[in-house]
Amino acid sequence: MTNRVVITGYGVTSPIGNTPEEFWASLRDGKIGIKPIMKFDTSDFAVKNAAEIQDFPFDKYFVKKDTNRYDLYSLYALYAASEAVQNARLDVEAIDSDRFGVIVASGIGGIYEIEEQVIRLHEKGPKRVKPMTLPKCLPNMASGNVAMAFNAQGVCKSINTACASSNDAIGDAFRTIKFGLQDVMLVGGAEASITRFAIAGFQSLTALSTTENPERASIPFDKDRNGFVMGEGSGMLVLESLEHAQQRGATILAEVVGYGNTCDAYHMTSPHPEGLGARKAINLALQEAGIEASAVGYVNAHGTSTPANEKGESQAIVAVLGKEVPVSSTKSFTGHLLGAAGAVEAIATVEAMRHSFIPKTAGTQELSENIEANVVTGQGLEQEIRYAISNTFGFGGHNAVLAFKRWED
Repeated sequence: MTNRVVITGYGVTSPIGNTPEEFWASLRDGKIGIKPIMKFDTSDFAVKNAAEIQDFPFDKYFVKKDTNRYDLYSLYALYAASEAVQNARLDVEAIDSDRFGVIVASGIGGIYEIEEQVIRLHEKGPKRVKPMTLPKCLPNMASGNVAMAFNAQGVCKSINTACASSNDAIGDAFRTIKFGLQDVMLVGGAEASITRFAIAGFQSLTALSTTENPERASIPFDKDRNGFVMGEGSGMLVLESLEHAQQRGATILAEVVGYGNTCDAYHMTSPHPEGLGARKAINLALQEAGIEASAVGYVNAHGTSTPANEKGESQAIVAVLGKEVPVSSTKSFTGHLLGAAGAVEAIATVEAMRHSFIPKTAGTQELSENIEANVVTGQGLEQEIRYAISNTFGFGGHNAVLAFKRWED
């Protein structure tokens, strides 16, 4: 016997809002979070835009000395986790701490701290490198910090599969509860990689958009797309067994019903050109969910605004789900949050189901000739959604797909 797994709360800090309500309002109203980079001087960069968090509510949970203990990506994770716990009305003192786990994914981890201290090492020597540097920058520390904040003594880990990381984290948490190993999981991803080094590295790969107009920088599936836009933030979700959630009288937002994970085993940075790994991952998620392809009412696409990625994704969607299912990429609003993308997009997908509304792909005007998927552009679409899937794919050929079901009493 296995458990049904439900979502009872989530928290988010993102370029388009620092609460689920603000986040959803931006998606509904077409408010993008992409603007000129303000974190550093871009005079010598070809890349000019990013999706930075605006007005991060630092004072809500933190004091100034916390910046000495946590890298920015950990602060984002702690904020989103705190919001998720409140949103779920989860009394952490009343639940079994041994049956309460945490997974926080990150693609890069504390890159801000690494960059700052490498510069310090170069300019001032090894004795001036701060003692908390390594504990701050390790990619597992966000999960450890979140677990300590909420006394979660069960499963605690970090997952790194590049841009598929937090979908894999949610999938892992889903299976952990499904097979009875934990009752509650606080799961998601966090990323803070709008730094000179990270932008320069992706710029050198020619992976980032060099379009100067922010409204046309992240344009997934568009014929003029030329790279992704870096985003930052965190999404954290509370997952519970249905029995545990009902026993405590929780409000249920959605159900997680399937997870597919594959590898292209093809290339370090390029996806399989025909999307074969993505196709298999979608099929696996549907198989676990026990649904036919025709049941899927919405696809939140990986949709990074990069030609190679989207050609394969479109082929995969069409091959498995057909040409009619509505598809959109919320990276057109938030930029690409790397290891946090899947968690933020899971929240977007659940909100779309709850509000019976499919967000448009902002900025996208004319689809590329090789895109056959039914990409929603121009304006959002009012539509009942019973099942939805969310795709994430990462460097190294990682493919992770989640299937969600609208909650029905």
